Order: sequence, then C-alpha cells, then structure tokens
Amino acid sequence: MKVTIIGTGYVGLVTGACLSEMGNHVVCLDVDAKKIQVLNDGGIPIYEPGLKEVVQRNVSAGRLQFTTDVQLAVNHGTLQFIGVGTPPDEDGSADLQYVLAAARNIGRYMTDYKVVVDKSTVPVGTADKVRAVIAEELAKRDKQVDFAVVSNPEFLKEGAAVEDFMRPDRIVVGADDERSILLMRALYAPYIRSHERLLVMDVRSAEFTKYAANSMLATRISFMNELALLAEKVGADIELVRKGIGSDPRIGYQFLYAGTGYGGSCFPKDVNALMRTGKEYGIDLKVLNAVDRANQHQKTVLVEKVVARFGADLTGRRFAMWGLAFKPNTDDMRDAPSRDVIQALAERGATIVAYDPVAAEEAHRVLSHVKSLQIVDNVAATLEGADALLILTEWREFKSPDFDQIKRLLKQPVIFDGRNLYEPALMRDLGFDYRGIGRGTAQLKAAE
Repeated sequence: MKVTIIGTGYVGLVTGACLSEMGNHVVCLDVDAKKIQVLNDGGIPIYEPGLKEVVQRNVSAGRLQFTTDVQLAVNHGTLQFIGVGTPPDEDGSADLQYVLAAARNIGRYMTDYKVVVDKSTVPVGTADKVRAVIAEELAKRDKQVDFAVVSNPEFLKEGAAVEDFMRPDRIVVGADDERSILLMRALYAPYIRSHERLLVMDVRSAEFTKYAANSMLATRISFMNELALLAEKVGADIELVRKGIGSDPRIGYQFLYAGTGYGGSCFPKDVNALMRTGKEYGIDLKVLNAVDRANQHQKTVLVEKVVARFGADLTGRRFAMWGLAFKPNTDDMRDAPSRDVIQALAERGATIVAYDPVAAEEAHRVLSHVKSLQIVDNVAATLEGADALLILTEWREFKSPDFDQIKRLLKQPVIFDGRNLYEPALMRDLGFDYRGIGRGTAQLKAAE
C-alpha cells in the first residue's frame, strides 16, 4: 500500500519505518529541512533501539523516503497519517495548530480518495475539525473529492517502540465508513495474529481511549508513589507491597513501581489535556487533579531526602547523578524528574556531576542554564569526591555496579536511589547509608 506520514518526530518516524518494513511504500514528510537532511544522510534524529536499522534497511530497499515536498507527499499515499506534535498550550489543552496545518495541506493538494489518519494524540472532537478543514480547502478549489478521517492513536512505549509497533497488544481504529475500515484492516493485518487485537469503534471513542489509557497508567504510578511515602512512615517496604498487590490478577504488576514521578512527552501532557477537556464540558476530574499534584510533589522527594541528610544549605556539596532521561532506552528529557532535582539542588548551592549513556547531548541542551551542572561520559567520573550518589534513571548498567568502586570514590558512602534498584539489606551489609523510595523497613532498622 502507498502511505504518507506527515511529521517525522517520534511517532511519525517509528510509524513510517515499521509500515515500510512490511512492504508498504512510505513517504515521510516534514517541514524541518534539517531533519529531513539528517534522515536522507542515513542519520536518526531520535534515539530508539532498533529504529536506525529498520530505517536504513527500508531506505535501501526503496520502500521508505523522506521529503519536504508537501504536494509530492499528499499525492503519494491513499493513507495519510498525521503524526505531528500536539504540545500543551498555556491552559494545558492540546495545541492542534500542527495537526490542522497538516490537514489543510492535504485538502489543498488531494486529487483522489484519501483516508486521513489522526495518529497524533488529540482530544475528542479533533477528527471533526480535521474533516472541516479539509472540506474547506476542497471548497476553495471547487473540488469534490471523497475522503475519510480516522482516529488511530499510537500506543508506543519509548525504548520499546519498534517492538510495540511490530507486535502490538491492540490496535484501535476509530472510523465511520466501511471503506476506510477495510483499508485500515488490510494495512494492519500483517502485524496481528488475532482479529480481536484490532478494535474498531467510533471516532470519538478512539480519541478518548488514548487519553484514558495514559491517564490510567499515570494514576497507578502516582498512587504507588503516595503509598511509598506512607510506607516510609509506618515502616513498610513498598517493594514487598508491590509484589503483594501485583500478584492479584485484577491488579497486575505493571506501572506499580515507586520512584521520583513520571515524565516524558505523554503522561504529563495527556493528563493535563484530559483535565482541560473535562473543564470544557463542566466536569471536574478530581482524581486526575490529584494524580497531577501527587506527581509534581514526587519530583521533590529525592531533594527532600538530600536536605534531611545534609541540611538545607548545600553550598560546597557535590553530588553524583546517574541517569538524566525520564526513563531508560531513550534520550527524552521532556518533564524528566532529573531536571527538577538538578534545578533544586543547584538553587541550594550544590554542584552536580551527571552521567547518562544516551541523553547527555539532549541534557546539555535543556539544562544549559544550570551552571553548576557538569555532564561526564562515565560513571566513575561522577563519583570522585562526591558527597553522595543520586540515581534518577534505571539504566541496565546501573543495576549491578561496582559497589567497592562507589564506596572508594565517594566522600562518604551515601546513596539516594530514586528507582529502588538495590536491596536495602545488602546495601547496609556493604556499609552504605542507602535511602530509597518507600523502603521503610530498612530505613527504620538503619536508624535504630
């Protein structure tokens, strides 16, 4: 099939590459000429495991190409995927200017039947706006061309996006006409073993599903983080609690890990966008308001632990930090908890020496204003002379480190573990002052 992808950001590039992998002929469009040049030169503008190989393989095979030519891209695909950004507006709502600009370009240049697919995360009612914009452009040209607008939200985890696309647990398609549904079924048939994994529904329900899914996951994270705060006070270990409740099949284990709060491009934005939609319809989404507040507070918890140990004035203190990206296997720094922690420590006079195996370049860009931050290229360089180690991202290489080296290089053996990577009992045996999130049992015993 011939497919056009509008936008070569995270969603668009993964979608285009993975669709071409199954033999589709895909043209990816972007207005950013520098990004297109990088892609045409064989580079990848984002870090995502396995993506570079898929892109290069399909470019070489002639199934995947990149362009800034809008007319060429619109003329190419029967299926027109809109995968542009929907950044939060000042009031928390999703900014649809890029989505509607893409729709307007489709209307300006289309000459035959198109299925316009909203792949971007968009609020309920966006398909109606896209449809109206395309119809308006066709009317300006005095053209009558059939088209359909479909909602097909993405469910890709950063760090596992290629695997998620190639082996999806479900595909949601919101459509109102049979022709577009048949085309979407044909497109996705190679990716699903069971037809039950392709869920066809009305457009508005599909748009709502994406926000509901991310908000549910964000709720689980914030709920566990609040329980972790209480666990510390009552002397319980949140990791044991997690195993206890996760073993209940009605609950399960996913997204029950206590930590320093969620970040990234999806959960914070989508929770706020859904709350904003609620306000537009006169519904105060009290649970989601609490989820957002809890998450904002959770980003300060590690700093509170540092202050409790070293005092409010951190002038002259030096802290090692492992991990900057909001999660492993990505270089995404959007709403990363590390940003809040670094800012708070710097404001108290501390120096931070940080390492991340992938996100260093992006961290340099977004944290260039923090003069007391130094980003180095190995873990040992962070530790030498530091008063303590802070762990912000659960990269694999941090899970089984050289504890003797850590103890030797730090001024004092103190670890603030924002991802609960280590067992408190083992860390005590090794001589560390170890402070995790919600590991109350160990911390109470250590204080005795």
